[in-house]
Amino acid sequence: MTLTTELVLSLPVNVRDLGGITARGGLVRSGVAIRADDLSVVTPEYAKELVDSGLVAIIDLRSQEEVGFTGRGAFAGHPVAYHHLPLMVSLGAAMNEERAFNDPGEFGRDYAAMFERAAPALVTALSIIALAPGAVAFHCSAGKDRTGVLAAALLLALGVADADIVADYGDTAPNIDLIHERIRPVMSVLMERLGIELDAAAQAAAAEKPFDEQAMVQMLELLRERHTDPLAPLREAGLTESLIAVLRAKALAV
Repeated sequence: MTLTTELVLSLPVNVRDLGGITARGGLVRSGVAIRADDLSVVTPEYAKELVDSGLVAIIDLRSQEEVGFTGRGAFAGHPVAYHHLPLMVSLGAAMNEERAFNDPGEFGRDYAAMFERAAPALVTALSIIALAPGAVAFHCSAGKDRTGVLAAALLLALGVADADIVADYGDTAPNIDLIHERIRPVMSVLMERLGIELDAAAQAAAAEKPFDEQAMVQMLELLRERHTDPLAPLREAGLTESLIAVLRAKALAV
């Protein structure tokens, strides 16, 4: 069966401003960092609304396969800087790996590995957020995994406690069913194009797996266990104290 390649435009269902989270020395300001699910398939009206509210840049964390299919979408018609910083080399390779879909520890280990492996891209993303003259939105497909890793990196750099980082990750929980419904049109086509075949049991488990905050808990625990300082992989990739200071000056309301 050949699936349609016509993009279905819709409103994001897992989008939130990180403003209001308590950090060391203040609160995260609103209008600095917005995390979201796929912004490449939003309606033109929604894109204009975000731009009019102060959006100046988008960080796209999706793979080359995903970006190659959808492009930039409605934001291509606006003066918004676009930065493609994929946090995984290949969607196909990631999807073909065996997963214990009902084990939050599996995701926690994946997150920690992504944090370490993609440290240069995460540092670049933090630099963009720090230096942009307005709000920056970052997104992947679901706004949960890759987006959650970047959100955690940002909040760690701002001095946010682990419990509050986990709480932000957990705010995705009520949106899971809507996320699956929204990403299905794009992911179905991509999986067919990439020749990815998950058996029926794996598909059912992936679709029905419960959302569990323990994935983020385990990521943070693993980073501390391996490095003591969870930001160590980013520091090794170029995150400096001066960049952290610029980021905190922009993002924190004392």
